[in-house]
This record gives sequence, structure tokens and C-alpha cells, in this order.
Amino acid sequence: MSRIAGVLRRTFGIVREHVGTDTFGNKYYAIPEQKTWTGRPLRARRIVEPANPTEYEYLEGDIPIEWDAWIRGRRKEPPSAKEMLKNETFRVNIKLKAKEVEEKDLALQAKEREDGLVATSAKTAAKGHASAASFGKQEVSEDPTSTANAFEPGSWRPKK
Repeated sequence: MSRIAGVLRRTFGIVREHVGTDTFGNKYYAIPEQKTWTGRPLRARRIVEPANPTEYEYLEGDIPIEWDAWIRGRRKEPPSAKEMLKNETFRVNIKLKAKEVEEKDLALQAKEREDGLVATSAKTAAKGHASAASFGKQEVSEDPTSTANAFEPGSWRPKK
């Protein structure tokens, strides 16, 4: 069989085996280990044929985690449909639980603020970078300050 496959590969190009398709329509292929016409061995590869082939329309998450792990060689066997469904329901449940915990935490924080147990958070913004020597210190302004109606022309002189 390997001789026939080798002849076909050399004649028609790379032979690839369709392994599966995900819910987005991406197709996954395994290319077995093969030899070139000179006899040099080529390692086995795994490739994905995207459902949306234009690169600028690709979004993060268009390849499911399980298939990504298979493509990168982190797992030996491709994921089954049953495994994909199980993992997706698990992810949905985790997101729901996280949302419930966040809502409970926000309600608890609001109650503690009402009871006076926790002070409201002050919004402060320091200018500059934390590694600078003047970070957090109030800077003296070189700009003149207004004295409103008491200002007399010529009374202010810039510092040298």
C-alpha cells in the first residue's frame, strides 16, 4: 500500500486524509509521513483548511480549542463530536456560574458601602511614570496664575 500511495503522491501531489470538520466549517487534514522523489523523508503534518479563507476576516476563536490542540500536536487523536459537545456545555456552565458569582459580589459590595463598612473607592490619577523621581509629587507650575481683577500689567516676571 505504501508503494501505491508513494506513486500517487509523486504523480498527483500530496495525499491528505480528511480527519474531521468543526462546527464553523473548517476542515482538518492529516498528511502522513512520506518521502520526496529523492528519498528524503518528510515528517507527518496536520493542516486546517479554513471555512473563511481570507486572512482579514479571520477572528480569534474561529478554530475550537480541541482542534487547535490537535493541529499543534498537543494531542494524538482528533476530537470527537461527543467530546466537543461535552466541552462546550462545560464552558457555558462555567460562564453562567462566573456571572452569578460576580453579581453576588457586586451586591455584597453595595451592601457593605451602604452599611458604612467599606469606603467608596476614590478615583485618583497620578501623572507620570511610577519609576520617575517626581511620581506622585505635586509639580510647581511655571505658568502664571490669574489674580482676577487685581492684576497689574508688568507686575509678573518669568523666573530665570
